[in-house]
Amino acid sequence: MQIPDKINSLRDFYAFEQHVKTARANRGQEMIPDWYDAPVFYFSNHNAIYRHHDVVPMPGHTQWLDYELEIAFIIGKDGINIPAEEAMEYIAGYTVMNDWSARDTQRKEMRVGLGPAKGKDFATSLGPEFVAPVALEQYRIGEGAETRFDLTMTAQVNGMELSRGNAKDIYFTFAQLIERASADAMLFAGDVIGSGTVGTGCLLELKGEESPLGRWLQPGDVVTLEIEGIGILENTVGEPRS
Repeated sequence: MQIPDKINSLRDFYAFEQHVKTARANRGQEMIPDWYDAPVFYFSNHNAIYRHHDVVPMPGHTQWLDYELEIAFIIGKDGINIPAEEAMEYIAGYTVMNDWSARDTQRKEMRVGLGPAKGKDFATSLGPEFVAPVALEQYRIGEGAETRFDLTMTAQVNGMELSRGNAKDIYFTFAQLIERASADAMLFAGDVIGSGTVGTGCLLELKGEESPLGRWLQPGDVVTLEIEGIGILENTVGEPRS
């Protein structure tokens, strides 16, 4: 299934414990207990979608551009108040997602207690295509609401591997994400939901300028994300728009 020309909405969750713990620890913060109560998400910009091999312009307002290695899925039929036990029936396909992030902008706005917003709304990459659920059956672990997938996830910048994780390590399952997203809100066919960043899946976790790359992203960098069984999503960072 090709990435649609038009996506209805884009919700991005925060569902990998390792990412949350590490990112907070790097800022000198303890893990927040409320995180374990229910999966949380924000709405990203569904009108700023990039596809495989697209050039993604670097925002002019950031010096700390980052990638985020995620798995995403697309909703295949409408539903509201979907119980986790039935939620997997609503997934039409899976894809690789890069939740591009302007970390310096994000840090400032979240100090105010709101966001991420401007630090995220400039670009999200999806691709190379949506893979039907049957194609991932061989990687499935568990049944129904407890379904997870044993999928290796990696990220490279200019051919250097920086991130390696696994989709099975997600704390909240995809079914739980759908249950939360659909609580008192209609999900529609064509809505996209992101998992959040897998552990090690961004420069922020790798301490930015202290990472093996030695810096944040800049124009000319080629970012390659790969998820076993789904495919490779590759984009080049472009110059800021004039």
